[in-house]
Amino acid sequence: MSNIGGSNLGEPGFGGSTSSEQLNETDAHLWAMLAHLGGIILGFLAPLIVMLVQGSKSDFVRRQSTEALNFQITVLIGYVIGWVLTFLVIGLIVLPLVWIGSLVFAIMGGLAANRGEEYRYPVALRLVK
Repeated sequence: MSNIGGSNLGEPGFGGSTSSEQLNETDAHLWAMLAHLGGIILGFLAPLIVMLVQGSKSDFVRRQSTEALNFQITVLIGYVIGWVLTFLVIGLIVLPLVWIGSLVFAIMGGLAANRGEEYRYPVALRLVK
């Protein structure tokens, strides 16, 4: 194999990584926490990306990112319902409640994942397994 420019990136053992590499416990906790907290800013995209990129490297990350993804999908459905209900004025109450609930539960999930604990959202549709 030719080594153009002296770079060994991508080769196992030389700083590159393989897809079958498992995450250590600290990294697994970090990625699981990012799946929960990333949903605050990026919605369902953050846990989806974490699940697809790091889920195969750790069962803990896969379970927690799936849990966070299910919750963020539920939150998205709550926002859609809230926007529809704004025409009946009820949505003006529903939207802030969904936002506050999503913020509180995502922070609780992130803190639990950082401690290495399994977190299960109290309100979430289990759509992704």
